Amino acid sequence: MATISVPDRPTRARGIQFAPPVRLIGIGLLVPLLGLAAWTVGARQGWVPPQILPAPQVVWDTFLELWQSGDLLANTLISLQRVLFGFAAGASLGLLLGTAMGLSRPFEAYASVLFTSLAQVPALGWIPLAMLLVGIGESLKLIIVAVGTLVPVAWNTRAGIRAVPSGWFEAASLWRYSRAQVVWHIVLPATVPQIFVGLRYGLGHAWLALVVVELLASSEGLGYLLVWGRQMFQLDVVIATMAVIGAIGFALDAALAAIERRLQRWQVASP
Repeated sequence: MATISVPDRPTRARGIQFAPPVRLIGIGLLVPLLGLAAWTVGARQGWVPPQILPAPQVVWDTFLELWQSGDLLANTLISLQRVLFGFAAGASLGLLLGTAMGLSRPFEAYASVLFTSLAQVPALGWIPLAMLLVGIGESLKLIIVAVGTLVPVAWNTRAGIRAVPSGWFEAASLWRYSRAQVVWHIVLPATVPQIFVGLRYGLGHAWLALVVVELLASSEGLGYLLVWGRQMFQLDVVIATMAVIGAIGFALDAALAAIERRLQRWQVASP
């Protein structure tokens, strides 16, 4: 009787080379390092006036001063709290709405036209209306962040559910799965990658929307710190704050990517 040998682990396709993580990180840092070098040389040679572009050492010293004074940490924590609360609310609503549209054709027929129309308005476009309705307090920031999160999460959740093979639902009906069991045992495991695409896009949009709304209507947060630096003509404060905003955005995306990889390993390892 012929036997079929199964390899212990999947083999890589010929012709496809996978760069090690250290090499990828080095490649990713190449452009920023070149930019930093050009910035340093330009500042030393006086190519750009320091009033327009401070030297990297000046920006670093300003960053340390802001950190030691506690201003940077306090405003960072305020912004993080706002984005996490708004993101949690928007992601929850997006998951519910996307799941409902993906599982129910009648519900999608009723909701898709209105949702698609509203989704064409960017999150920042809702700021004037939200200001009139709730003012410029914390509710404004949370609403704008939630709106920026909801749309990509809902669309990607719906797309992930629609990509589930119909045979899986047929098998679930044969086994007399309830709707909750179908969602928990079939829909969620199959749509994890697509859902996390929406979550990562949603978190990026949420962080961007928060910084913008803090620029316009806030007396706290990293966006406010940018405005304060501009008003005081302290571009070193502006650049240092911009660097912190970019670093936090990168860290948030990397955290979601790590969670996604962990869930995908669990999904592959599960029977």
